[in-house]
Amino acid sequence: MIELHYWPTPNGHKITLFLEETGLEYRIVPVDIGAGEQFKPDFLAFSPNNRMPAIIDRTPAGGGEAIGVFESGAILVYLAEKTGHFLPADVRGRKAVLEWLFWQMGGLGPMSGQAGHFLNYAQEQIPYAQARYSNEVNRLYGVLDRQLAKHAFVAGGDYSIADMAIYPWAVIRDRLQQDIAPFPALSRWLDAVKARPATQRAYAKGELYQRRPLDDAQRKVLFGQTAASVSTAATTAGAERKT
Repeated sequence: MIELHYWPTPNGHKITLFLEETGLEYRIVPVDIGAGEQFKPDFLAFSPNNRMPAIIDRTPAGGGEAIGVFESGAILVYLAEKTGHFLPADVRGRKAVLEWLFWQMGGLGPMSGQAGHFLNYAQEQIPYAQARYSNEVNRLYGVLDRQLAKHAFVAGGDYSIADMAIYPWAVIRDRLQQDIAPFPALSRWLDAVKARPATQRAYAKGELYQRRPLDDAQRKVLFGQTAASVSTAATTAGAERKT
């Protein structure tokens, strides 16, 4: 049984995509990031970066104590190795999938996140920041389109954890005000992944959890944290549990 600590964000969707593809038994534990649930001590015990998704594998290979895994890329690799699916065993295929997984983790995800923040959430409009991150997302779409013009799926073989990692960040192009008309291979791939039954089931799971416009308190939780404020929140939550 996989215990998935989740909220319907692009990184959260990565893990439900995998779990729905494999049929691995899992249970969702919602982590309402707008309410600050990612800072609770119980969550930090296995996800020390104050971020979801994270998992606890209650039935790890070989038995023994449950295993917690944080960081969406690490979770995908862990689950792929656990099940033997969506990560090739041969050295070249594995290398290619991990290259594109890390490409998403280090590039498309962070740049899309920054573009989305300055376009949709920042209370001050900063044209330089909007252009800086939007241009970088556009460049990355070009990289992805060139790769997909040569291959049906991102890593050059079958559908893999690289596709699962990239899709949730690429599919939000409207929110990022990106025109994908110049990227026909990317558009074809988005349609193909969207049509997969597991993708549809994964995104339907996300619709079960409320997404609401941010108020000032939620904005502060999501965008105003420092090491000191996180420590204070964790200490306060721990004290509340004891009373």
